Amino acid sequence: MAKTSARQDGGLLETVKTVVYALLIAGIFRTLFFQPFWIPSGSMKDTLLIGDFLFVNKMAYGYSRYSCPFSFCPISGRILGGEPERGDVVVFRHPVNGTDFIKRLIGLPGDTVQMKNGVLFLNGTQVPQEAAGTFEEIYEKQGPMGNLPRCENGPVGEGGVCTSSRYVETLPNGVKHNILNIDNNGFADNTDIFTVPPGHYFFMGDNRDNSQDSRFGQAVGGVGFVPAEFLIGRADRVIFSSAGRSMLYFWTWRPDRFFKAIE
Repeated sequence: MAKTSARQDGGLLETVKTVVYALLIAGIFRTLFFQPFWIPSGSMKDTLLIGDFLFVNKMAYGYSRYSCPFSFCPISGRILGGEPERGDVVVFRHPVNGTDFIKRLIGLPGDTVQMKNGVLFLNGTQVPQEAAGTFEEIYEKQGPMGNLPRCENGPVGEGGVCTSSRYVETLPNGVKHNILNIDNNGFADNTDIFTVPPGHYFFMGDNRDNSQDSRFGQAVGGVGFVPAEFLIGRADRVIFSSAGRSMLYFWTWRPDRFFKAIE
């Protein structure tokens, strides 16, 4: 009996050690290399859809205290990092509420940013937009949060086709990406001139009329200017995508988005 008990105790100890080692390895991998991220909202349509699953490249910009779970990294500022580029799709920590956001980097330190009638102006120059057809989706609850899309052709009944105008925007460094437009009359379509402070960045969602981003101050739910240390990493590729309320609903998977590059 003593030998059997000893073997059981030894087996339990080995199991515990294996689990601990696995958790440590996973934690190190998540902290230093890639962090999983699930798209919960439609603010980046049609670049990213609700239910897209991706890994964030944390090596792209180096590391700050926000690179660790619960912001535990004992790091001041950023270390071992390259500079983000205009047009990157970036995951960052909200400076006020602590949640992770994903948006496109539009304004670099020292830039001026303004929206006029739904058109982006950078440093006083209009950013070109080229019409690229219409984005269509079904007007229904989307993802685990059950969000309903906004439609340019609204009101639309449930199950109807919801449309938005799509354009290709070309940033000054040559990065081209899709944006969606619903109307040109909202606050975010006509703004004051924003001047990006040193060490900060200006972010916008590609779904321009459905994104709480740097056009909105932190006091009203936006993100304002984002300090460099709050950047977590760059989103490069969608790994998996599900249009349903759960990733287990295999009939809602989007195979055409598996391993899709993010542009």
